[in-house]
Amino acid sequence: MIKNIHSYWAYIVLAILIYTVINAIIGLVQKKEFTHKDFRLGLFSLITAHIQLLIGLAWYFMSPWYKMLKANGGQAMKEPMVRLLSVEHPLAMIIAITLITIGWSKHKKQVKSESKFKSFAIFYGLALLVILAMIPWHNWLG
Repeated sequence: MIKNIHSYWAYIVLAILIYTVINAIIGLVQKKEFTHKDFRLGLFSLITAHIQLLIGLAWYFMSPWYKMLKANGGQAMKEPMVRLLSVEHPLAMIIAITLITIGWSKHKKQVKSESKFKSFAIFYGLALLVILAMIPWHNWLG
């Protein structure tokens, strides 16, 4: 059940994060004023990503990959699929959430709209790239 929630919630996170990054790039390029809508969009991205992290951590500690890693770490690391799901994916997602959190914190310290959009575009954009690179697509789409 938690695995399904984690998988379906990921669609929400991706959709919102993609929209936020595109919105930030458009705001930056077109030199728009940073509005309350932009603020809420960034906050909603932050919240949904953190919820996904919590769901993912709950699933991780119940997953067979964690149990394999815990039982025989050496053998688990030799199997690419187990390594991806037990080490690489969780670590990359923690890095992505950290980037989103840094982007959120940096944007709050900025005064100019351009700087706020730039913080979102850079940090949320990097987080999006990390997430897209480390999604286990074979499990997700299959």
